Amino acid sequence: MNLSDLAPEYIRAISPYQPGKPISELAREMGMDERTIIKLASNENPLGTSPLALEAMTRALNEVALYPDGSGFELKAALSKRYGVTSSQIVLGNGSNDVLELAARVFLKPGASAVYSQHAFAVYPLVTQAVGASGIAVRAIKYGHDLDAMLDAVTPETRIVFIANPNNPTGTLLAASALLRFLERVSSDVLVVLDEAYNEYLPGTIKADSIAWLKRFPNLLITRTFSKAYGMAGIRVGFGLAHPDVSGLMNRVRQPFNVNSVALAGAVAALEDVEFVKRTYALNQAGMLQITTGLRQLGIEYIPSYGNFLSFRLSQHDVRAINESLLRQGVIVRPIGIYEMPEHLRVTVGLESENQKFLKSLEIAIGESA
Repeated sequence: MNLSDLAPEYIRAISPYQPGKPISELAREMGMDERTIIKLASNENPLGTSPLALEAMTRALNEVALYPDGSGFELKAALSKRYGVTSSQIVLGNGSNDVLELAARVFLKPGASAVYSQHAFAVYPLVTQAVGASGIAVRAIKYGHDLDAMLDAVTPETRIVFIANPNNPTGTLLAASALLRFLERVSSDVLVVLDEAYNEYLPGTIKADSIAWLKRFPNLLITRTFSKAYGMAGIRVGFGLAHPDVSGLMNRVRQPFNVNSVALAGAVAALEDVEFVKRTYALNQAGMLQITTGLRQLGIEYIPSYGNFLSFRLSQHDVRAINESLLRQGVIVRPIGIYEMPEHLRVTVGLESENQKFLKSLEIAIGESA
């Protein structure tokens, strides 16, 4: 007997998540110098990591022989202070992906269902399928969530609705009023997971006061991450905020040391680095303008984005050929065919020089495919 036959069918049917191509892999494939390659595929922070976080993580290296604080006491205290929640409302994760998986493990099972949008983050269907539940993908409107249709898609078996705001990979944003109306209408026995991984890239004037909603809606779980604006993608730390009953269940299935000691120290310090987040936001705003201006000059359609990335459409060109040309020129972007967007590529906003190289390389690639 093949041992793989012993695994549940829904596990064997999973197509693993495909991350962005690493710089080292492209360098090996193309025989290129890594220093000549720019990676704009994974929505990483081009400024690097918060300096305060780096200092704290360097100090923490002296104690890596010891197990981390399994409760994450200091980080929970810092998050409680920042967001005005209690420690009992917090779930820590090995990145916010881990928090999404914990929610699925607690609230989904075979026979249950989860609702999410077409073109939404690929992890939602993955964590749903991994526990044997059914996924209900609701057709998007202009690449964004159709909340009315998602509400209509909820069945008596639905236990979770996943909402990304802003959404990855489309960058679309739902208005706070629309989200609030959805929460008011959805059944109280359905957990609404509001994924706000890119919240720090939003202007303050359009941010939803989502954390305040926790007092009204015990079926709300908010997930956030230190991977993006704080530049800690490689160290893996995220968190969820919810009613204590929800977070308590999630903490029962959470591995006791799922966030390492270096990550815990870095996250506590990163929360204090307000200046770094301001610089990150300003760079992203300028870079987004640079890229969108360049794409318009090239006559390329794109989806207006509220994240640190932009998806653009190449309907008149061979997307595979364009991407291969970019790779040969040392520019890594992200094909997003897995999101039912085969004519699109997604580019992360980088440094000014990186954005310029991307735009020049794209112009060359388009010329080659003409």
